[in-house]
Amino acid sequence: MVQSVILRLEGITRQFSRSSAPAVNNLTLQLNQGDLLGLLGPSGCGKTTLLRLIAGFESPQAGMVTMADRTVAGAGHWVLPEDRDMGMVFQDYALFPHLTVAKNVAFGLEKRQHQGSRHTTKQVKHLTQEAIAQVGLTGLENRYPHELSGGQQQRVALARALAPQPDLILLDEPLSNLDSHIRLRLRQEVREILKATGTSGVLVTHDQEEALSIADWVAVMRNGHLEQFGTPETIYQTPATRFVAEFVTQANMLPATRKGDVWETEIGCFGGKWQEAEENARIADLMIRQEDLLLEPSEAGALVIRDRQFLGREHRYSLVCLSGRELYARLPADKAIPIGTRVNVQVTTSALQVFPSGY
Repeated sequence: MVQSVILRLEGITRQFSRSSAPAVNNLTLQLNQGDLLGLLGPSGCGKTTLLRLIAGFESPQAGMVTMADRTVAGAGHWVLPEDRDMGMVFQDYALFPHLTVAKNVAFGLEKRQHQGSRHTTKQVKHLTQEAIAQVGLTGLENRYPHELSGGQQQRVALARALAPQPDLILLDEPLSNLDSHIRLRLRQEVREILKATGTSGVLVTHDQEEALSIADWVAVMRNGHLEQFGTPETIYQTPATRFVAEFVTQANMLPATRKGDVWETEIGCFGGKWQEAEENARIADLMIRQEDLLLEPSEAGALVIRDRQFLGREHRYSLVCLSGRELYARLPADKAIPIGTRVNVQVTTSALQVFPSGY
């Protein structure tokens, strides 16, 4: 079954001043109906600016934004944010403190009704109740925002965005203000709610785990450019650039020299697939993910465990090589290796990738 495209960005560029680099630079991607896209990157990479361009809060200087086969920006077209058939969930929820849950959710519907929407008062009430039920807040319709937990407030904001049944929902770091245990639970709920309603979504986040767990597709951004676009599995398992490898996987980068068909490093010789570079290079960096390093205690080991962090299901080990270089490994928490232990390492070689030296 061929999916229809709900969002298409073609050559989008936005520069705020001539003296600065573009916040978004010639970016192209598309999102299919019913899919969720995560815009992932560090602060200042352009992801929030891109979200605002999609929403209509900013206008591109070049390129086109198309939503559901309708050009909403570019090529002589400009559609106001309120006419783009989309919902918005803000980082700070943006709820009205003097309105109840039901009134907050109904606000957008009632505003559209005053602007000539075909929704009757009865339909507004039905859509409001339906949205509240979708986010699991039935029974709390008459409470005010200050009477709700942070997670419940975020659900109200999501219900308000869902109530008009938009083509697309935009979420600007919607979980960043929540406690970690609530954030973990709610990010799964957000995905389930959007999937259950068949709503397409674009999520901005700087949290790698959040993007990988919620989104069907991830767009990794850096300095206004699109570094890589793909499924969460592809982004994590086969990063296209060194930046993606380091930002998304927090992988180790180990200097290596080519010796015949293998790469020689201070912890051993390995094979590895080239990414982002010429295959005839003699010097490179070998990408080793933390979970692909296996440790074996040995008095003759070439590495020493400098520190160990308990992370619940696993330990994160800080290892020091003979050169003083530090590497990190993650192993199941059932067998803890003491700090100060000398170890040898084995590497899952099928996962190795090679990137250009330096950065």
